[in-house]
Amino acid sequence: MTEQRTVTVFGATGHQGGSFVRAALADRDSGFAVRAVTRRPDSDAAKELERLGAEVVRADLDDEDSLAAAFEGAYGAFLVTNFWEDMDAAHEKAQAAALSRAASHAGVQHAIWSTLEDTRECIPLDDDRMPTLQGSYKVPHFDGKAEADQYFTDDGVPTTFLRTTFFWENLFGAFAPQRAEDGTFELNFPMGDKRLSGIGVDDVGRTALAILKRGTDFIPATVSIAGQHLPLADMAAALSKELGQPVRYRPLTPDAFRALGFPGADEAGNMFQFYADCEARFTGARDLDAVRALNPALQDFSTWLAAHRDKFHWS
Repeated sequence: MTEQRTVTVFGATGHQGGSFVRAALADRDSGFAVRAVTRRPDSDAAKELERLGAEVVRADLDDEDSLAAAFEGAYGAFLVTNFWEDMDAAHEKAQAAALSRAASHAGVQHAIWSTLEDTRECIPLDDDRMPTLQGSYKVPHFDGKAEADQYFTDDGVPTTFLRTTFFWENLFGAFAPQRAEDGTFELNFPMGDKRLSGIGVDDVGRTALAILKRGTDFIPATVSIAGQHLPLADMAAALSKELGQPVRYRPLTPDAFRALGFPGADEAGNMFQFYADCEARFTGARDLDAVRALNPALQDFSTWLAAHRDKFHWS
């Protein structure tokens, strides 16, 4: 039997890292063993990964010394940072730099770095359509990751740059339908009639695994992924049909969305405005047929919705 090669997975108890762990452990013929990295190996989520067959190790992106053991002897790595933990692009970039240095020192042969576009290539800093945030960004959680791409190149890490997009799981979380005064649920997004590129989180892991299995085919390369490009009105109609509750789309202006006042409203408002104003560029980078060639199980919105309908809790 061929010895399995170890893949170190950061964010293993989170959405993206967890999706990679599940995909790799479900594929008995992948040839990969999973080393799941978490700050809390005693957590229920970490223990569940252990039960599924992962090796669970402790490391912290803010403690660079702890990263060396996590990478030791690893063939590959799935690397992700979490901007939303403190919404600080400088902090996220520092974590990415630490990951890059550690992966380089360990001699990782194939890293997949979960990243995003630099929105300033479409909406420059001096463009007053949207406010500039954190001093030098339009959408900090996009732009900071894009700037961090260079760390992996400079450090000589063989890397696939995996550009993700809006996770449909946000619809039963931060961007869930809201009940209007008349009792109808609404999707309140500032995107007009433009299409939102979305994806189910599980497809991030499945596609990343497929890339790793292709060896050097995608080193170095940028792979941009989505499951479907869909207008918000169509998403609302699909929600209504699947969930048996009327859901309508109420488009806000970007300024009205930014004024909602929840933590990160300005960041999210800029993000949706970028999705809308740069729709052709963003969706054009995500060839659904090419993504499906890598991941034949790729879900469109309706397929994802049918599998997750019980996650919507109406109130």
